[in-house]
Amino acid sequence: MSNEGRVVLEGLSFPEGPRWHDGRFWFSDMHSHVVVAVDEDGNREDIVEVKNRPSGLGWLPDGRLLVVSMTDRRLLRLELDGSLEEVADLTPFATHHCNDMVVDREGRAYVGNFGFDLDAGHSPTQANLILVKPNGEASIASPDMSFPNGAVITEDGGTLIVGETFGGCLTAFDIASDGSLTNRRVWAPITGAVPDGICLDADDGIWVASPVSAEVFRVLEGGEVTDRIKVSTQAFACMLGGSDGKTLFVCTAGSSNPTDCAKNKDGRIEAFSVRVEGAGRP
Repeated sequence: MSNEGRVVLEGLSFPEGPRWHDGRFWFSDMHSHVVVAVDEDGNREDIVEVKNRPSGLGWLPDGRLLVVSMTDRRLLRLELDGSLEEVADLTPFATHHCNDMVVDREGRAYVGNFGFDLDAGHSPTQANLILVKPNGEASIASPDMSFPNGAVITEDGGTLIVGETFGGCLTAFDIASDGSLTNRRVWAPITGAVPDGICLDADDGIWVASPVSAEVFRVLEGGEVTDRIKVSTQAFACMLGGSDGKTLFVCTAGSSNPTDCAKNKDGRIEAFSVRVEGAGRP
């Protein structure tokens, strides 16, 4: 593995929610209010504008895109005609902005939220992880989480792992046939870093983006860190992809403050070669 990276795309406000889908890297440029897809050569396509800040991305079994709309706390679906339709209003369950999401093979979405006003400097409070079924039915999948953020589902579809940004850990659940979650447990404690976006590889390692330590690192169940890669500024999210699944794409920016992001546009997509290909979902 080489720690020498390359810049795929720059001049972004704040890239988040990265996914590899249909041969391209997709992400939400949150503070520019647009979902973007880019190929490995850096050719960019703006997919859809989301006025209330796009975040987590995923796809239904029929290929339609799901997008988390952050500040109005809704889950949206991109239709074939280019319109955005509401799948679910998450305001009864989300106590502040909605953020990352993972969608399972059945089209069920697990959506996190801040729980409190981070940008205003309020004290952290617990938040719900929300389950949204394809018919729009929403419910609390797990209460009392400390800023549920990046999430992955294992290759067999049986385990959900969520980064608790203010909990200092990756938390795992068993997924029941109806999408409900049981057997909550700490999958890996995180020390000296803050878990933000995450992605899973074929050897059951999880890459974690940590803004405060300006790195991505690979952790195994139990907490052993096997690899670390430093990035240019702060790392907020990551995704494995590329033609062989062994390119680690990292979303970086100098700040997460909305005003600074919109002004500075120093967000980047950085790419690094790693040893193990991506697996599971997203």
